[in-house]
Amino acid sequence: MNRLRLPFIIVILVLFLDQIFKFWVKSHMYLGESIPVFADWFYLHFTENEGMAFGMTLGGDTGKLILSIFRIIAVIIMVVWLVRLSRKPNFDKWLAICLALIIAGALGNILDSACYGLIFSESHYHQVATLFPPGGGYTGFLHGKVVDMLYFPLIESHYPTWVPWVGGEDFIFFRPVFNLADSSITVGVALLIIFQKRFFALQEKKEEA
Repeated sequence: MNRLRLPFIIVILVLFLDQIFKFWVKSHMYLGESIPVFADWFYLHFTENEGMAFGMTLGGDTGKLILSIFRIIAVIIMVVWLVRLSRKPNFDKWLAICLALIIAGALGNILDSACYGLIFSESHYHQVATLFPPGGGYTGFLHGKVVDMLYFPLIESHYPTWVPWVGGEDFIFFRPVFNLADSSITVGVALLIIFQKRFFALQEKKEEA
C-alpha cells in the first residue's frame, strides 16, 4: 500500500484543486465572462461543454451519456492497472504518477457530469448560476456540463488573405478553453507517450531479472 500512497495523494490533490476552481467559477462567474489574470495572454474565461476535453463536445443526451460511461470505464481500467502495477516487484513510480494524473483528470470531469446538473441552475450570459435552486438542477445524473475556464490566447493575429476558406479571419493561438482536469490528463498521457520506451523497457528488464 505504501507504493500507492503518492499516486493516491496526487489524485486527491488534483481532484480537490480542480473541483474548488470549477465550483468557484460556476458560482461566481456568468457564462462567457472573462477575467484577465496576466496581461493579454491568460484569462479566466467561463464556458461549458458537453464533456470532452479542451472545449470539444459530443452532442445530444445519448452522446453525453456514452461519454460519461466511457470515462467511468476508463477510470476503472486505469485504477486496476495502477493497483496491479503496485503489486509487481518491477514497480515504476513514474509510471504510477502518470496513471494517477490521468485518473485524477478523468474523475474531475466525471464529477461535473454527475453532480453539477443536479446541484446548480443553468448558467446564462450575464446571470450567475444558483447553487441548490428551489426547482432543482438543470439536468439529470451524468448529463451535466463540464466547466472550463483556463484560456491562453498567446498569439492573436489574422490569417493572410490568400489562405483558402479562412483568409482574413482572426487567428488565435491557443484558442481552446480548458480546465485543470484536462491539463492533468494531457500531462499524464504526454509523459506516457514521451517515456513509453523507458517505462516498458524497464518493466521488461526487471521481469527478466
